[in-house]
Amino acid sequence: MNHSSIIRASALEYVRGVTSGEFTAEEFLSETLSHIEEAEARYNAYLHVEDGQKLLARAREIDRGIKSGQKVGLLAGMPVSIKDNICMRGSRTTCGSRMLEGFVAPYDATAVSRLHAEGGIIVAKANMDEFAMGLTTEFSAYGPSRNPWNTGYVPGGSSGGSAAATAAFECVASLGSDTGGSVRNPASFCSVVGYKPTYGLVSRHGLVSYANSIEQIGPIARTVSDAALVLGVIAGRDEHDDTTADAAAADCGYLEGIEGGIEGMRVGIVDEMTEGADPEVARAVERASKDLEAAGASCERISLDMVGYSVPSYYTITAAEAASNLARYDNLRYGYDLSVDGYEFNSYVAEARGRFGPEVTRRMILGGYVSSAGHAGRYYLKALKVRAKLTREVADAFASSYDILMAPTVPILPFRIGEKSDDPVSLFMVDLNTVTANLTRRPAVSVPYAVSAGGLPIGVQMMADSMQDKTLLRAARALEKRRAPLPEVPD
Repeated sequence: MNHSSIIRASALEYVRGVTSGEFTAEEFLSETLSHIEEAEARYNAYLHVEDGQKLLARAREIDRGIKSGQKVGLLAGMPVSIKDNICMRGSRTTCGSRMLEGFVAPYDATAVSRLHAEGGIIVAKANMDEFAMGLTTEFSAYGPSRNPWNTGYVPGGSSGGSAAATAAFECVASLGSDTGGSVRNPASFCSVVGYKPTYGLVSRHGLVSYANSIEQIGPIARTVSDAALVLGVIAGRDEHDDTTADAAAADCGYLEGIEGGIEGMRVGIVDEMTEGADPEVARAVERASKDLEAAGASCERISLDMVGYSVPSYYTITAAEAASNLARYDNLRYGYDLSVDGYEFNSYVAEARGRFGPEVTRRMILGGYVSSAGHAGRYYLKALKVRAKLTREVADAFASSYDILMAPTVPILPFRIGEKSDDPVSLFMVDLNTVTANLTRRPAVSVPYAVSAGGLPIGVQMMADSMQDKTLLRAARALEKRRAPLPEVPD
């Protein structure tokens, strides 16, 4: 690997290269930081880049450990980034909002601690839709991120900065958060792998809350194996988060068996997630099913009736939880300087919350409405019933017939910046294929599969039953190996 192409290494290629002496962690990190400085003017993928000298000093420390035979961790100095709603001690954590513009996290999220423990070097905090509420990263208070495949187009969201940075080689991998597809959606739009784990597999300690009962931290990487590597680092039981499962990934166990293939697996292609999809997207899923059949799987169509109600259920539930979570931002415990004449609590808080952007404001109002005493039974409780029925329907599909459910990750192609930002209902429907995994707490992954005639990425989503993450990664890897070669991100 020559010096100019060094930062294009996958995560596994990086680990092999740095531990074999092909290049040093310092060389790789130096190239990455130089590339970030040049690329950020085009992509705006990052909100904050960490101190380069401190990062390089850490890389040199890891290089010394490698030379002396010390254990340097599974990541061995790998440059990674994290979404700006994941806390890292001493680093700004703004959640893409003016409300937290000056906030510096006093502690590390569990996922961050585990990255550090395995030798990961966190280079930057990635741009995002404000408080993770959005599908395009246009709702960041610090300007939209841009899709590396075409900078006039959105990169997806809300983890758009993480996906854009990974696709544009500004990091080897990144962590995002997925509440309704916020890892998978931008992964599809940017032609990278986005993995949403089984709920409870990865600790949410240190993740700024949007919708606690649904969201998960997940890796974004350039290959399925890379995502499995990072998942193995961050997964496992955490005493700080009682929702975490007892299952742990010792020695990066999610890579174990990943090359086992898909022979004998049963795959259901979900009708409700493919009907009405863009023709190029629909054709990509059809080709993907043929690839899986060639690899030994059996594929057939399946109907999940409750999917049609999943988007209104999802937005009702998440808005209610968001309204509760965001009530803490009253500018009294932490916030920003606000000069007002006199002091009256309601007026002061109303003025302080004027810093929230339009999408956050919209969802807070919606959440307060649907959970209020006069409307909870009409909206919120119905949404919970839909969620319960959808969960049963998905559980029955896995129990009786299928190992994997497949569909387009997003039913449409990436679209231009500004094209849908004034049409929230149209934007909400972009989540149609991704919210089911969150509502039912199943693992799901977006695998880059094709590029449209107009040069825009298309991803295929695969979903498995709870705690069947290894099976899902094995199936995703089988599809990745069978697909036609993909072009690289254009300059």
